[in-house]
Amino acid sequence: MAIKYYLVSFTDLFGVVRSKLVPAAAINDMYNEGAGFAGFAAHLDMTPAHPDMLAMPSNNSYPLSWNKEVAWIPSDLQMEGKDVEHSPRVVLKRLIQRADEMGYTVMTGVEPEFFLLSENGMELSDEYDTRSKPCYDQQALLRRYDVIAEICDEMTHLGWEPYQNDHEDGNGQFEMNWSYSDALTTADRHTFFKILAKSIAEKHGYRATFMPKPKQNLTGNGCHIHLSIWDKQNNNLMTGQEELGLSKLAYNVIGGFIKHANNLALITNPVVNSYKRINAPRTTSGATWSPNTVTYGGNNRTHMIRIPGDNRIEIRLADGAANPYLLQAAVIAAALSGIQTKADPGKRIDLDMYAEGHKIKRAPRLPLNLLDAIRLFEKAKMTREFFGEELHTALVKLKYEEWNEYMRHFSSWEHENAIDV
Repeated sequence: MAIKYYLVSFTDLFGVVRSKLVPAAAINDMYNEGAGFAGFAAHLDMTPAHPDMLAMPSNNSYPLSWNKEVAWIPSDLQMEGKDVEHSPRVVLKRLIQRADEMGYTVMTGVEPEFFLLSENGMELSDEYDTRSKPCYDQQALLRRYDVIAEICDEMTHLGWEPYQNDHEDGNGQFEMNWSYSDALTTADRHTFFKILAKSIAEKHGYRATFMPKPKQNLTGNGCHIHLSIWDKQNNNLMTGQEELGLSKLAYNVIGGFIKHANNLALITNPVVNSYKRINAPRTTSGATWSPNTVTYGGNNRTHMIRIPGDNRIEIRLADGAANPYLLQAAVIAAALSGIQTKADPGKRIDLDMYAEGHKIKRAPRLPLNLLDAIRLFEKAKMTREFFGEELHTALVKLKYEEWNEYMRHFSSWEHENAIDV
């Protein structure tokens, strides 16, 4: 079926996908001139007085399986002939270029988790999904086969090479995996995957959410990242003769994450609810599967960084709210910083951090709330250096506004616990 319309889209600083529906007959004009938007209407640091912001389509398009007349196109933002320096996809492309100038290609894969809820988002979609340890539950997976299979079929059709899907550790929670790629491709696919999951869930009468902690007593939605660094000859530079088969460069990369995890938490864990996941008490399954300290181990899922093999590392910090483009930018920034400074990650910790974490006195804790994360990002020289002054200023400004909006909200907990003070 021929494409009749294109969704010319960009992703704003808060990860919201903004689009215009463009008839196929006009798409060449969009490639030449861009689709016009008012930047102030999105989560960008602009005013109503700014000129038109133009979304310049990329060469990649993603047809919608549930509406084959429509295709989605990610775009870069320009204003008056120049890139919008604080727009997420532009920031990522700038960091990819920086890595390229150093002789590196950053390859990544993501593992986004999501819940399938009722149509109104209040209850789990499956009333029978009640096990205390529901991870990999075959029957719960089969009861949502139609949704999961349709999403997976679309990824196969798009050439993403999906390789496994499972029911995750929370009741109603799922994870779907596809092959790794370069950081920009992964970011585009991650963005479209969220569109795909939400749209197909709605088609079946459900609601898919990537909210970090949608249910108080259940495991939250993580977005683990697998990272490797390659040279221009397509050699994986992570493999070497150091511990666990990694290279010195790989340990410098780990050192970059150990050094800057707190500074980057505003990007990896960007909303108020993120810190309900990071600092959660033990869930009904027995573990949160979320780090709250800055540590690394071997093939050990209780640490912020896991070493699952001799060719990559896994960063387990990010959650489902992370902006796909800024998340990849943060990964590249931490890795390049670690390489440039030959950062030493210290000794590997081979403990169960959930059961014995109290024994590690030197491990820094991750931020306790969004305000702490904003302040750490704001003060860090590294975030200005790698993301640029415009992104740094814009993100800090808008996130302070979000925090202040949250603080103006009164909860029932406050009333119940302070009414008789």
